[in-house]
Amino acid sequence: MDSKELKALVSLLEDDELRLQIEEKIFSMGNEVIPFLEEEWGASFDASVQERIEEIVHTLQFKLLKDRLQDWKLNDSDDLLMGMWLIATYQYPDLTLEKITQDFEQLYYEVWPLYEPEAHPYDQVKAISNVLFSKLRFRANTAHFHSPANSMINSVLESKRGNPIALSVIYMLIAQKLNMPVYGVNLPNFFIITYRPEDDTTQFYINAFNRGLIFTKQDIDHYLGQININPHPKYYEACTHADIIIRVLRNLIISFEKLDEHSKADEIKQLLALFEG
Repeated sequence: MDSKELKALVSLLEDDELRLQIEEKIFSMGNEVIPFLEEEWGASFDASVQERIEEIVHTLQFKLLKDRLQDWKLNDSDDLLMGMWLIATYQYPDLTLEKITQDFEQLYYEVWPLYEPEAHPYDQVKAISNVLFSKLRFRANTAHFHSPANSMINSVLESKRGNPIALSVIYMLIAQKLNMPVYGVNLPNFFIITYRPEDDTTQFYINAFNRGLIFTKQDIDHYLGQININPHPKYYEACTHADIIIRVLRNLIISFEKLDEHSKADEIKQLLALFEG
């Protein structure tokens, strides 16, 4: 179908009787039609037509996201950055993985000159913390803790403000690029990082939400006691990348519900169902 035929189809969106039929025809064309629809949106002076175009584009983009996230779960779950990027495309559909990868490369090259492979793990961790939290001034977003932006990796990289899991992911990805055995840990109501080598001789924990504070298993015991939750092995060990994505999606559901954006919360629940079904 050429551009003239597409233009004619879009013009028929004004007809309420034909609307569903026309939308079905446009949906059948797939994501390749999105750039043309966006062009037509800009050229239209009819607010109702613009709204319908926005709905069609969002539907197409959301279906693409679901397909990509399902594929990530099955084939690419070792790539945490890709998973975080996919979630961010829900709000920022034009965001590219290349852009996010470049941003992380910049962070890595900020840390790399100060990293000493032979140093004690505490000193290695402190080097990362000094760069991220002192030099670059990444911070906990306590003022707007439930903002959806805290779960969008691109927004956190830009604003340098985030929630526990987003700051932990940034910290982890930099550390892992330096070949450090650093992984996420799913605590109740919180998210932290563990440094755990294969020989398990020097395991400790890092709180990226508190400027890289180093702490021990006993501190986790104390935290669990304070919130009246019994200890469980999963609260001390590394979680999977899929676990992290699930946690981010749950945070987003809460964020959108607090904003009364229930349609967005319902869509995120659909994404979550891909992992829990």
